[in-house]
Amino acid sequence: MERTGAEQTRPQGQARQRISTLRWSVYVAMLLTAAAWGFILLDGDSGFGDLFRERTWQNAGRFVAGLAGAGTDGASSFAQPGRWLETGRLALNTLAMSVLAMGIAGGGALALLMPGARTVSDGTLGGSPSRAGRGVYAAVRVFYMLTRAIPELVWAMLIVFFLSPGILPGALALGIHNLGIVGRLTSEVVENLDPAPARALRAAGASGPKVLLYGVFPQALPMFLTFLLYRWEVVIRTTVVVGFLNAGGLGREFRLRMSWFHYDEVGLLLAWYLLLVVAVDVLSAQLRRRVRWE
Repeated sequence: MERTGAEQTRPQGQARQRISTLRWSVYVAMLLTAAAWGFILLDGDSGFGDLFRERTWQNAGRFVAGLAGAGTDGASSFAQPGRWLETGRLALNTLAMSVLAMGIAGGGALALLMPGARTVSDGTLGGSPSRAGRGVYAAVRVFYMLTRAIPELVWAMLIVFFLSPGILPGALALGIHNLGIVGRLTSEVVENLDPAPARALRAAGASGPKVLLYGVFPQALPMFLTFLLYRWEVVIRTTVVVGFLNAGGLGREFRLRMSWFHYDEVGLLLAWYLLLVVAVDVLSAQLRRRVRWE
């Protein structure tokens, strides 16, 4: 069956419209980039000129040398096994903070998995739609929005007021923020699932928990674990920043050593931090690969 002229010209017009939109987007991006660099170069308070001063690079060289342990009184922290053990315990606390945070985020996301999915409230997965279900769905989505809209540092500042300093305030701050992210992503995975298995279980008289266990989990769990592991890679990098607010781990010690100008200690803490990041990245990649294979 031959296509009419209007049907043939419609895709061509849509393609031209996409090309035109892309072209104008590139022009706007170039204009904004030029304006930003113009502001940096013309504004006298931008500090751009300091990059070309000899004193700036001399200070940077001394700082990097201090991180490596040069110019310290006595033996460098890198040459003291005791300091490696002490900072290693702080690294373990940081790792524990990240694991606890992801446990909080993952547990909350699983608990709100069904209420946060639109297909559950409107009956797409085999249930009966109700006003209460729609109300719970709206409340869960607002909760997701609020928890992920407030940064981890703000959560940590609020939580540390009523909890003593340690890894728990940092874990709660990171867990609450990532609950909104992981929960939203997982709920959208449930909304995009094939509803046939859940409907068949509903028609056979299965209860809500059984529908969740046999009709939803087998499809949604691989993506849920993938999201959780990916956020763990992000969280392990954020723990140090959250630790600045007396949340424990490497972050608090990092802030103290910077305040006391103990740059060799800062370098040692950075070394442990890099080891943590690399280890978590490798482990997360291996676990995500196993999840995809299975």
